[in-house]
Amino acid sequence: MTVFRLVSAMHLVIIITALILLCSSPANVWSSYGSQERISGSTVHNWAGKLGGELWHLGEYVTSREEIQKNYKSAQVNRKDGNSLVREIANDIKNMTDLKISAVKRIMDSAEATAVSQQDEVVTEYEYYNTKTLRPPGEPLEKGAKEMILTPNKHFYNIPVNTSHSAVHVPTNVYDQAPDILKDIKWSENLNEIFIRNYQDDPSLSWQYFGSSSGFMRQYPAMQWRNDSVDLYDCRTRSWYIEAAASPKDMLILVDNSGSMTGIRKEIARHVVSNILDTLGNNDFVNIFNFSEEIDEVVPCFKDMLVQANLANVREFKQGMKDLHTDKIANFSAVLSKAFELLQQYRETKKGACCNQAIMLITDGVPYNYKEIFEEYNWKNFPNMPVRVFTYLIGREVTDVREVKWMACANRGYYVPLSTLAEVREQVLHYIPVMARPLVLTKTEHPINWTPVYADITDPKMTDWLWEKRVCTEQKEIYETYFRDRFHNNHISNEEHDRRYVQKIRRAMDNDEESEDYQKYQLMTSVSMPVFDQRENATKIARLLGVAGTDVPIQDIQKLMMPHKLGVNGYAFIITNNGYILTHPDLRPVFQGILKPSYNSVDMAEVELVDDHREARDINPKLREFRSDVINQSTGATTLEVKYYYDDMKRVSHTKRHYYYTGIENTPFTLVIALPDHYGLVSVNAQVEIRRQYAEGVNVSQFFQGDNWRIHPEWTYCKYHYDSEHEFPTPEAEFRHFLVRTGNPNWKWLSKRSVTPPEHVEQSNTSGGKSEKLDKDSYFCDRELFLSLIFDGRATEWFSNRNMSSNQDSKKEFQQRFGVTIAFVATHSGLTRWQEFPGEENRGQPRFGDVHNRALDEIWYKRAVEQHYVDEESFVYSVPFDDGEGYRNETLVTASHAIFSHKAQPDNKMYRSPVAVVGFQFRHMSLHALFKNITSTCDSCRLTCDSDELECYVLDNNGYIIVSESLRDTGKFFGEVQGNIMEMMVEEGLYKRIHMFDYQAVCFREDATKSKAPFLITPLTHLKWMLEWFIGNIVWLLVESNFKFLWHLSWAFASEDDYHDGFDIPTDITFVEILEEQNMKPTEPPYEKLQINRTRPEPCDKEVDLYQLQSHSDQVFSKRADEGCVRPFVVQKISFSNMILVVVDTLCTFPEEKKLSITPDEVRYNSSLACFKVHSDLPQKRPTSCIKQHPKEQEIELCGHSSRVEVSVLPFLLCWLVTFLLGTEH
Repeated sequence: MTVFRLVSAMHLVIIITALILLCSSPANVWSSYGSQERISGSTVHNWAGKLGGELWHLGEYVTSREEIQKNYKSAQVNRKDGNSLVREIANDIKNMTDLKISAVKRIMDSAEATAVSQQDEVVTEYEYYNTKTLRPPGEPLEKGAKEMILTPNKHFYNIPVNTSHSAVHVPTNVYDQAPDILKDIKWSENLNEIFIRNYQDDPSLSWQYFGSSSGFMRQYPAMQWRNDSVDLYDCRTRSWYIEAAASPKDMLILVDNSGSMTGIRKEIARHVVSNILDTLGNNDFVNIFNFSEEIDEVVPCFKDMLVQANLANVREFKQGMKDLHTDKIANFSAVLSKAFELLQQYRETKKGACCNQAIMLITDGVPYNYKEIFEEYNWKNFPNMPVRVFTYLIGREVTDVREVKWMACANRGYYVPLSTLAEVREQVLHYIPVMARPLVLTKTEHPINWTPVYADITDPKMTDWLWEKRVCTEQKEIYETYFRDRFHNNHISNEEHDRRYVQKIRRAMDNDEESEDYQKYQLMTSVSMPVFDQRENATKIARLLGVAGTDVPIQDIQKLMMPHKLGVNGYAFIITNNGYILTHPDLRPVFQGILKPSYNSVDMAEVELVDDHREARDINPKLREFRSDVINQSTGATTLEVKYYYDDMKRVSHTKRHYYYTGIENTPFTLVIALPDHYGLVSVNAQVEIRRQYAEGVNVSQFFQGDNWRIHPEWTYCKYHYDSEHEFPTPEAEFRHFLVRTGNPNWKWLSKRSVTPPEHVEQSNTSGGKSEKLDKDSYFCDRELFLSLIFDGRATEWFSNRNMSSNQDSKKEFQQRFGVTIAFVATHSGLTRWQEFPGEENRGQPRFGDVHNRALDEIWYKRAVEQHYVDEESFVYSVPFDDGEGYRNETLVTASHAIFSHKAQPDNKMYRSPVAVVGFQFRHMSLHALFKNITSTCDSCRLTCDSDELECYVLDNNGYIIVSESLRDTGKFFGEVQGNIMEMMVEEGLYKRIHMFDYQAVCFREDATKSKAPFLITPLTHLKWMLEWFIGNIVWLLVESNFKFLWHLSWAFASEDDYHDGFDIPTDITFVEILEEQNMKPTEPPYEKLQINRTRPEPCDKEVDLYQLQSHSDQVFSKRADEGCVRPFVVQKISFSNMILVVVDTLCTFPEEKKLSITPDEVRYNSSLACFKVHSDLPQKRPTSCIKQHPKEQEIELCGHSSRVEVSVLPFLLCWLVTFLLGTEH
């Protein structure tokens, strides 16, 4: 036994000595060509070559790429003229916007004419269609409800509507039976006729409406209002109403926070500020001062300035108002002087809105009227006063209102007394008609207003409420899971928890919940104009009747952008006068199904990222110049080196882009198109002439047989103007319908998408001055796209019906060995065909074409085209991200390859344009088996990938693991598995690290309601604590009494994530025993330990490092262990692919295992994001219309509500009672 121990000890010493020598002598560890090498470079080269070769031959066979290449030999490749293309698209959009403007003008004219003709009758009763009480036939009618036939209409997003009627929405804060409201509703019903006629003349019109200054909105067509939890909608707070009702404005809000502004007064003041902010838009500028003895900005970083009233800044103001503290005495002289001086500075330097200016004073009383200040700052050029003053007097018991009312009346403003929260919104809105007075008095000028992008009827304030609702649901799930798992803690492993989590995520993905959430937000812009009371006796009132408008869905604009002409990786976008995005492929307004807090103020400079290694928000000067040209609606072109992410922001690339831009007439918008270098500057021309085909006896319909093909669902090939009159189940059925019609001898290619507005026809001599009329069978087509689709149909007709059996048994076996499930081809005209291989049709999965039907907009299409310029003969391979976490046998690998058409030009240049992409999907398990089979054998090597001393990986061009020995690594980022190796590959130039910024990110701040800051303790607070103590002790008494029926959790908690059958919940476990098990005291209930931090979403910036494989030769790259114990590795490009093979020696471990994360991190600034952005100095172009004064305005005497002194009975009785008791005692 002693000898045996001695021999064992000697063996141990020898092994340790050998390891030390290996780790300390680089010559022994690695030699690229020596006899002692542990990783053979030639072996790795052979492995990569064999793997790449087999996959290439597989791809060639299952996709028939050479056959498709031959069928496109006749295609022509032409140079693309970006300047002509941008003008063509801009002209199409202009024609569409002119139609919308024309429709709104007709609504406006009709409303003004109707208001003049209607009598000043008193209406006390009137029945009308109220959107909130409309009921379809068959539903029970409650009191006040009316029945109406509502039919789902494709044109209106399949919402049930009635196109024969309009309906009225009345805000919650407006009494719908008030005589004035009923009178306006009655006369506005005459607008039905013009609504219907507009829709007949232009069937592309979306919702039409008239928003009254009294609060109601008449909308066409009639629909049933969504029954959300809270109806916050008020048309007078929407941008289309506010911006049309008055010219842009600079505004200072002065909030009295002296010692008397406590309790309900402070809450009313906050509410007033919030409602004023809700009436501001992107063309307005604002700031808020708190004042008592000192003057402070509500947001300290907005000191001595006015900031743009976008959603982000408004949100910052509202958060600042939560920290309002009251004390001391108000210094009105100082705050008024500062406000007038700041506004004067902005007038003189021509900053801000450069139009209207206003001061909004919120107080509970003023000592006197401060006439001397107004004389100094506002009355120098009397009667012209540059600043209007609006006063809001808070408090029920205020008796002397003369001074505060005089301040408003003497300065072209309006005075409002406020005593309850309920009246705040309605009273605040009175300032809008006052600001509109100069506009109304002009009578003839009706400025056209276009809004920024917005989400249909959704109120931005709902974001926080929806997030709070989600947090509560998450908290409930945590409680339920906790209590269920207490009964099964001996049976549930960590792996089981992980499995359930992955299943939950997969269910969410399979249900496509976020996609559904996104669909409920319809992004719009609107065109609107003010409607005036034109009656002569109304001059001394200058009454704004309201605003007329119509919506223009963003998707309607996108359809005019000719994506098929822009080509793959090309796109178009529109920028507003403020530099904000109206539409852009990288606009991401929704996060987890909820609108982002500042979704409609995303700047152009935040999505077009220049590849220049600058820090966050350090904007490239060339991009600044480009942006300046765009917002000023110039026409021109520029080129930028840019970086961009795609594929759910997990991949990155960089390229040179060519930009062309021009303004869209009669709008504040500028159109920009972006074309990638090389292939983006050329286009393919491959069309089939239908008449010739029919003349030769060829029926073109035969090219589109079967059901294994799809066309791009968002492109317009041919379409009826009245699409609701011609409904088709699928885009393919619609295309087939028109394909048949093209065989008619009387067929005409009608390309005009819209009719000419009547007033434009009258101004010209065309058509004898007669307006065009559309009937229900009128249609339009994109002839070039339609004929290109037919060419592609003929070129790929055979693809879905290939016979891969009979004498090709060897190849069939080859295909089956790889587990190929689908082969597909997608073309530049939007056609996608696929072939399902035998045995794979009925697996309960959605069909390939139902998921991937967007052709050149698909990720695999875009990547294949880019890969062509890296290696023409290669496929791009990808697997789902992080798929190894819940690896399933049905995981698929997607491979795609781009087919280009080449044409030599007279100038000896070769034009190459992508015409199609072919590809296939196959089982990842088959690829894994092939990988293991190839890398586990070699002719003369010491180690293979089967050895525990080597770890082998196949990575794609962005560093994601395609294949690994461990299936759990599938789809993971390599830097998270082998961070040190990834870092060394970056250092050696194999991968390039690209630093990316996400300027549309959302971060989560701790909710202020959870703050542990001191708060005012009142008698009510003590009463609340006493009740909580009492109820808590009663409940605890019940628990101690072991009333099991109260705590039987098998029925107390239910969830869709129930455990498997067979787990019986014990009935003898009580809540107290659960606490004892968790070592919790009765005074420390588990819900406190389980509580999550309440958060609120905030806009923020994030940054992340992403990676891209660099082009290099096919030679083996080897890294030796030059210093200490560092893992050597070998990298070899896998031929015919976007992949590399990485072989790592695991003999030595790194002193510190490094992890590279691709999870974005928040960019930390020295201040909040809103504060940082306000100093970015990005200019805006002001709206062209500014009407701020009219000489007749001084004749208007109405400047506010009369106040009444209300005596409260309760204080009187209390005083009487105290006096009586004291008198009795004496």
